[in-house]
Amino acid sequence: MTDLIDAPASSGSEAPVPNETLALNDEDRPVQWAPREPAPKKRRTGLWIGLGVAAVAVAAGVASVTLIAPGTTIAGIPVGGLTPAAAADVVASRVAGTEIMLTGAGGDQVVTGADLGASIDARALADHAFSAHPMWKIGDWSPEPIAGEISLDHTVANDALRGLLPTAFEDAVDATVVFDEASGTYVTTAAEAGTGIDIDALTTALASTVADGEASLSFSGDATEAPAAISDDEATAAAEQLNGMLASIGFYVGEERTVPISAAVAATWIDIVDDEGEITISADQDAIQAVVDTLPEKINRAAVDAEIVTNSAGENLRTLTEGATGRELGDVSGAAAAFAEQLETGNAVYALDVSETAFETTELFRRIDLNLSTQTVTLFENEKVVESWLVSTGLPATPTPTGNFTVFAYTSIQDMIGADYRTEDVKWNTWFAPDIAFHGAYWHNNFGHQMSHGCVNMPEWQAEYVYWWSAVGTEISVHW
Repeated sequence: MTDLIDAPASSGSEAPVPNETLALNDEDRPVQWAPREPAPKKRRTGLWIGLGVAAVAVAAGVASVTLIAPGTTIAGIPVGGLTPAAAADVVASRVAGTEIMLTGAGGDQVVTGADLGASIDARALADHAFSAHPMWKIGDWSPEPIAGEISLDHTVANDALRGLLPTAFEDAVDATVVFDEASGTYVTTAAEAGTGIDIDALTTALASTVADGEASLSFSGDATEAPAAISDDEATAAAEQLNGMLASIGFYVGEERTVPISAAVAATWIDIVDDEGEITISADQDAIQAVVDTLPEKINRAAVDAEIVTNSAGENLRTLTEGATGRELGDVSGAAAAFAEQLETGNAVYALDVSETAFETTELFRRIDLNLSTQTVTLFENEKVVESWLVSTGLPATPTPTGNFTVFAYTSIQDMIGADYRTEDVKWNTWFAPDIAFHGAYWHNNFGHQMSHGCVNMPEWQAEYVYWWSAVGTEISVHW
């Protein structure tokens, strides 16, 4: 059989022909072309093994930065190795799915946390757990437990429990605050306790069960005393606050309660509301507006000038006319709404915006001149003669003293008694010296001549004029 020997491919244009016999190197050895075998492929097993290890390492790295550290618990519920979202689902599901067996005379009843409106801020707690204890922080593995507050929706829980155990419930009666028209004050009515299931205690038991890793608990379904939502003390405190408001309620100009509001009217402004077990105040803006509409006529006024009696030193001896500042009420278009808001916070003093005009003061310097030579008395006001008339002063044996004096007292009527005389019912006495006064004389009409025991006699109508015209401290000059 002829041997087949590999030969290089021809560089010509014709392909070699198999089994064709050629002569090489002058030797007559036959040569036959054989099919070319492909070169063996190199094995890359090591490369694929390396890629698998890397993928595992990458996956582990990703997990370390997306998962919560092992050993982490929220409200006693393990969440290690979970993403925050998965951890939140686990915590929420555990709380909602925990079973509560209510035991008691009415027979056992089973409810779940979800039936009672149980909740926990699972997502926020899970996010906190991941933020504080990510898996990549190996030193934070098995950290201190993360507390989580479990709560029950009182309305949902109460409705559910009432449906299961109706005989355990009797509604409490809240203490109230009402306005008593007879006394014009707020008074209270007493609270009455009821019965029910202690939802706060049930909440505590549920949280403890979850924290212990348990999925169920037993809780007594027997009735316990349920206090009223509004106690006697709370009602008393509210009544005291309201009565304090009644004492000050009104519209103020500065410190002056210019427009006080009666207790009866104020009570029509204020509604006392039981707001889910809390006493609150609601004010009637429309009722307040009815009074606001009357404010201009009660506030606005022109200034009133003061008028006073003075002595020569300018000291005020008597105020004849009290001065009053003029006032003009500002914008009160929003007063009713603003006052209603104030009342609801317990503030019963409403300050008005008022512009003021100052008053002026007129001083009247008054003095009395008594001339013994002419037996006349003259009244001066700011050095102008007001009145002047004849009088009767003391006889030579009982003279009227001379000098400068001031009025120090008044008696409208009294008996005049001396060693040798007694005169009853002497009117309009203006005293200016010891036992000496201007006064009326009904027993004679000889004015212009000395007639008295030292006092100054004049007709009663003139004595009354001096009585009211002068003031304590009015200066009197007595001379010849």
